[in-house]
Amino acid sequence: MPFQSDLLAGRSVLVTGGGTGICRGIALELARHGCDVAVTSRSSEHLDPTAEEIRALGRRAVSVEADVRDAEAVAFAVERTVGEFGGLDILVNGAAGNFLCLAEDLSPNGFGAVVDIDLKGTFHGCKAALPHLKQRGGVVLNISATLHYLGTLAQLHVASAKAGVDALTRVLAVEWGPYGIRVNGIAPGPIADTEGVRRLLDDAAKQRAEKATPLQRLGLIEDVSNAALFLCSRAASYITGATLVVDGGLWLASNREAFSIEPGPGQ
Repeated sequence: MPFQSDLLAGRSVLVTGGGTGICRGIALELARHGCDVAVTSRSSEHLDPTAEEIRALGRRAVSVEADVRDAEAVAFAVERTVGEFGGLDILVNGAAGNFLCLAEDLSPNGFGAVVDIDLKGTFHGCKAALPHLKQRGGVVLNISATLHYLGTLAQLHVASAKAGVDALTRVLAVEWGPYGIRVNGIAPGPIADTEGVRRLLDDAAKQRAEKATPLQRLGLIEDVSNAALFLCSRAASYITGATLVVDGGLWLASNREAFSIEPGPGQ
């Protein structure tokens, strides 16, 4: 464990999309370091097992079935969290949607669905949590991506939504800084053992991603959850408006094959 176990002792967090994948990992990691944790998802299937794991770590847990596209449902989840824990210190906006589709085949509904979940859902969470975060000088952590840094094929909808999330992160960092609220993001690369990688990348694509990544592997959920723990802690107390890329250097090296540059002999 690279951080002290009481790093976030006495604090509470709401994690949207916290029943599975990266956000489940973040929820559990924050619980391991002292947080009481509320998790939300559109489906209750994964919420209760995650809540039980949090309680097994000795922390209080709340599970709320909520669709982040519904502002009232998100507001209810926030109020339920505050009611159970007595306040809210940290908000993690992680609910997301994704599928592969070329722009010319993408329907308005398909585009809108991802924007509604990823971008509007993040806004709904921030808006509902603000009154409570203002009371404690809290933290917002938005889960983004690197897809919009380049022209990622078949990802127009997600790239557009995540670009919006990054803009939201920067603007809220400026507007909410005077309240003592820090707003940051994390942009993960391909993370092994997540639904997104299982659904979107076949074995050959995984091997190509590993080869293209300077660190020569896919990411792990713990790589992202450790970054989240840092950004949510007082160790990051002077960091706001930043989006931390956790991708092993993949997007930085993405032009390597296009230019086919190989190191030559010393001059």
